[in-house]
Amino acid sequence: MGSFEIEISDQHTPPPPPPKQHNEPEEEEEEESPIEQVRLTVSNTDEPSLPVWTFRMWFLGLLSCVLLSFLNTFFAYRTEPLIISMISVQVATLPIGRFMAKVLPSAKFRVPGLGSAEYSLNPGPFNMKEHVLISIFANAGSGFGSGAAYAVGIVDIIKAFYHREISFFASWILVITTQVLGYGWAGILRKYVVDPAAMWWPSSLVQVSLFRALHEKDTNRMSRGKFFLIALVCSFSWYLFPGYLFPTLSNLSLVCWAFPSSVTAHQLGSGMKGLGIGSLTLDWSVIASFLGSPLITPFFAIVNVFVGYVTVIYVLIPILYWGVNLYHARNFPIFSSHLFNGQGQLYNVTAIVNDKFEIDMPAYLKQGRINLSVFFSLTYGLGFAAVVATLSHVIMFNGREIYDQFQTSYKGKMDIHTKLMRKYKDIPNWWFHVMLVLSLALSLILCIFMKDQVQMPWWGLLFASALALIFTLPISIITATTNQTPGLNVITEYIMGVILPGRPIANVCFKTYGYISMSQAVSFLNDFKLGHYMKVPPRSMFIVQCAGTIIAGTVNMATAWWLLTTIKNICQDTLLPPNSPWTCPGDRVFFDASVIWGLVGPKRIFGKLGNYTALNWFFLGGALGPVLVWLLHKTFPKQNWIPMINLPVLLGATAAMPPATTLNFNSWLFVGTIFNFYVFRYRKDWWQRYNYVLSAALDAGLAFMGVILYFSLSMEGVSVSWWGSDGEHCGLATCPTAKGVAVDGCPLH
Repeated sequence: MGSFEIEISDQHTPPPPPPKQHNEPEEEEEEESPIEQVRLTVSNTDEPSLPVWTFRMWFLGLLSCVLLSFLNTFFAYRTEPLIISMISVQVATLPIGRFMAKVLPSAKFRVPGLGSAEYSLNPGPFNMKEHVLISIFANAGSGFGSGAAYAVGIVDIIKAFYHREISFFASWILVITTQVLGYGWAGILRKYVVDPAAMWWPSSLVQVSLFRALHEKDTNRMSRGKFFLIALVCSFSWYLFPGYLFPTLSNLSLVCWAFPSSVTAHQLGSGMKGLGIGSLTLDWSVIASFLGSPLITPFFAIVNVFVGYVTVIYVLIPILYWGVNLYHARNFPIFSSHLFNGQGQLYNVTAIVNDKFEIDMPAYLKQGRINLSVFFSLTYGLGFAAVVATLSHVIMFNGREIYDQFQTSYKGKMDIHTKLMRKYKDIPNWWFHVMLVLSLALSLILCIFMKDQVQMPWWGLLFASALALIFTLPISIITATTNQTPGLNVITEYIMGVILPGRPIANVCFKTYGYISMSQAVSFLNDFKLGHYMKVPPRSMFIVQCAGTIIAGTVNMATAWWLLTTIKNICQDTLLPPNSPWTCPGDRVFFDASVIWGLVGPKRIFGKLGNYTALNWFFLGGALGPVLVWLLHKTFPKQNWIPMINLPVLLGATAAMPPATTLNFNSWLFVGTIFNFYVFRYRKDWWQRYNYVLSAALDAGLAFMGVILYFSLSMEGVSVSWWGSDGEHCGLATCPTAKGVAVDGCPLH
């Protein structure tokens, strides 16, 4: 998640050239991007005459947005969430767009009331810029890596976990405003994180590579288009096995098979509920489900994730669990996101909520303090450190650069792509100001006139927005250079939990307005960088993003409402039938967070009234860590490995756990290292032509087969039942190991 330029032999981004002085002439060779991956992937030419505001774009864009919004919300409730990315839309809309270009009438006509301008349903061949806008439209329906609008989770926990009510209208306002609010300030920050060549946004290169593979003529024997088609068919065909016929292929745990009756062996070997030793997967959805495609993450970021992950999982956790028994760790599972009482039983949260939807103190005192698994508690500590390290790291490593960029606004520092984009009309800043005012006004209406449903006061909204604004720039820089995005979820829920304890929905609303408005701002900027690389007019990008976000949020909410009101016991894993897919792993973590930070409050968990006071020291460690790395770098400037130490990435390596597991991390690290170290270094020509195309094909094939399997078999209740469909066979991994702690299904020690 770091935001700096480094050099690792020949397999990483070289540092950008030093900024020129104002009196230096502009040299032609400096127009080339300083980022090698960009030079290998993005074209340095443009065709400004290509039409983008076409009927084809609007028709396919709207259709894709609605479809993706529905499917991603639908699949978000599954045990293994399936996120259908915009890559699938890129593939599916190309033949449809070309078909429309062949059959639609090309005759021109005038629209009454719009002057003398002439229009056509078919202004020429289906072009790449239309295709980009369609994909941006669709991406508004898939969220920033999350599948659906984050605020839907608030409605989920109110209705499915707390069993309370919220109106559809209040839910809709909550979803739309949290999705759009961050766009207001994101547009103003474009000149700092979109225009500069050093801000290269690795995930955008996947899209660029695929667009070029689909549209450009390729005379090679194995063209990128042909390679994509072959890889897509293979991915599509293979997912039939882990997705339906042989689900155990998704989580092969060899240690559990060797020692079927050992609790410790299951804790060590389970990739879903343990440390994942000897655990592997043959399922791309497991590899990419929580961390994204490992093929697109720069290797230096993978190294930082690896160091942080190994340190936490294979050094700290065994010491704290089996050695120190920190916080009575052995009374609970080694890896779990559930909440427990002191006897190792699941905490009865419903019993401590009163009729006012606030904490019932007598009931809470009767049950006792909330306990977490040692891993869950350590994850929170690392989250404290990572979010503070984000600011500290950007100040130390990028502060001067940001200041210089602010002073010059990049005059005279343009690469070829920024220079080409200067041909198009820019977006007036007042567009963003109006959007910010309108979204804030609608949010205030929700907090003032529907406060009984969301609990959050108006000042909480303004405070959350201010936090998001402060963090948007540093986190955008980190995402733009490493493809890792630190979140504000922990810090926002901690702050609101201290200020307003006992109100769980107020807490999650504050978190969502603070965290997601920032994340949406980053997503907005990421899409703008894609448009920047593809030379799409900025005003077209803006309108498509805004329209798509509002439509997608509406479909997200309608789909969620339908599922919540039609599926009995949805999200209740203890009440659902065996092997039911509707366990909502993301919402489970979201609910637990609402209990920890909102209902009970951090003072009773991380303060003097709780068990985990010492975790607050992580804040100080996160603030000082990047300073020490920077001082080390200044002391030994010739040591190129020192600036590779990216503490926001390293400390936040396990931020996705839970719901992500060791199985996800092990496979992601392994695949990422193969492609972004070995292949990049020793087969660079292959990497340049096929790496991003392969990533796109794997995602698309998986998504298509996943949709077909669900609607053709799962919805009809057609399933297979045998040893290979019974999961990873590590049933004892969730057992405690302390003496005298009795849990159903576990041996008594």
